[in-house]
Amino acid sequence: MPPRKPPTARQCRLGAELRKMREHAGLTPTEAAALLGTDRTTISNTESGRFGVSGARVRTWAGHYECSDAAYVDALADMAEERIKGWWEDYRGELSGSALDLAELEHHAAGFRSVQIMHMPGLLQTEDYVRAVYSESLPAPTPASLRRRMSHRLRRRDVLDRSNPPACTFLVHEAALRMQFGGRKVARGQLEHLLKESERDNVTVRVIPFAAGGFPNAGSSTHYVYGPVPQLDTVQTDALLGSGFVDAEARLRVFRAVLDRTEGRSLDPQSSRDFIKEVAEQV
Repeated sequence: MPPRKPPTARQCRLGAELRKMREHAGLTPTEAAALLGTDRTTISNTESGRFGVSGARVRTWAGHYECSDAAYVDALADMAEERIKGWWEDYRGELSGSALDLAELEHHAAGFRSVQIMHMPGLLQTEDYVRAVYSESLPAPTPASLRRRMSHRLRRRDVLDRSNPPACTFLVHEAALRMQFGGRKVARGQLEHLLKESERDNVTVRVIPFAAGGFPNAGSSTHYVYGPVPQLDTVQTDALLGSGFVDAEARLRVFRAVLDRTEGRSLDPQSSRDFIKEVAEQV
């Protein structure tokens, strides 16, 4: 297959999983190439995401690497066979690669669990709230850039309206509830929207009140995305200059423990709704 430049995060992830599989088998790239009847360059380019790979080839490689986890191999083969041009590609060249990668990640997700400290969850934001948040960016976006960034953020919400939507748990700190991006009217509208979204069967919103005290990783927002199998889970973390993605198993275990601890400090769903209503009345 011809090389694809630049590879998306999902393409890089597929290659990285193939590399892990090879390394688990105790093979060097040269040894794997000889075993598979190809060359070392093809192995290297496939593992870096620069070369595509078919689902059939993924299964062949997995067989030679003696990987016996059928569900994991099936998930990788499905990734390899994807040929869709997602809606996020309409924004390529206009938005950061990490923004597009996040939309692609969410599109394929089995579920989400996130912690938001200062902002409402991206998938639950109103148009006015999105505009207010992006208007605070430095340097200030041009009107055209603002429209495109808002359009991308709002289209991400469509994943919740699928016929088989992902199961989502959003842990929202009281600080985010009380931040009045765009003023009182926008803030109240956002809180009312959060309440409405929390009534979806697949959406759980839980509030972390100030009274809960400290909790792990309290200074950062975290977006944990569940893959079709646990090995393909991914964490997205926000930073001032862009998002980062984490998929190393040891670090995923840490994030799962952090989320478990944080969720344990949060209010239950009904108490959270009551809390949000109280904050909305105070705005």
